[in-house]
Amino acid sequence: MSGYPYDLILFDLDGTLIETAPEIADAVNDTLTSLGHPSVSQQAVNDWIGHGTRELLIQALAQVLGSTTQQVREAEAFPAIEAEFGRHYQRRCGTRSQLYPQVRETLEALRAAGVKLVLMTNKEGRYTQTVLDAHQLAALLDHVISGDTLPVKKPDPAGIHDCLRRFGVPPERALFVGDSSIDVATARNGGIAVWALPYGYNMGEPIESSHPDRVIPDLSALTTQLPVRTTAAPV
Repeated sequence: MSGYPYDLILFDLDGTLIETAPEIADAVNDTLTSLGHPSVSQQAVNDWIGHGTRELLIQALAQVLGSTTQQVREAEAFPAIEAEFGRHYQRRCGTRSQLYPQVRETLEALRAAGVKLVLMTNKEGRYTQTVLDAHQLAALLDHVISGDTLPVKKPDPAGIHDCLRRFGVPPERALFVGDSSIDVATARNGGIAVWALPYGYNMGEPIESSHPDRVIPDLSALTTQLPVRTTAAPV
């Protein structure tokens, strides 16, 4: 696209497009309560976000049980607990999450300008779709890569490479936008530029410490270089 530096932009989901941590914490604590365990704090959940919902649940169980994540992962009861969490999370999706400022407007502007938009998240696909549907975002995306779409997930760059091939875009014309060190590492591994947002979930660390190419206050920074769309004067 003439005048705009990117033809393809990939976005993280949790902490980047949508604030999802409150309802994830609700679902985790619904699950723990049903098992007779104490709840975990919102801050703990915030710090566990990034590796997918399954890993977050494992972290929570390890904390309340005083065991290792490996012991939780290998426990005979874990599949049933994960299924229980899934029921709670499906019910909670959309109840306490919200779009961050300028998200919908930015995606609409970029899409209207012809930029290809991809969601790349470590959240499992069934939950990704539920969250996107709850906020009517799916129609603004050209492709979605969830944590179980490919054999590997972020920070492996397979999703980036897939999108570069899928849309015929060279690496220098692609950008990753996220909120965590995992997102920065994914972009670096994929050989593309990366911008980061300071308000998301970076496991308790400032995003600046991950050294993205740029830290932006909100998504509207992506539209400042878009060509101005002019309307023809009436004849």
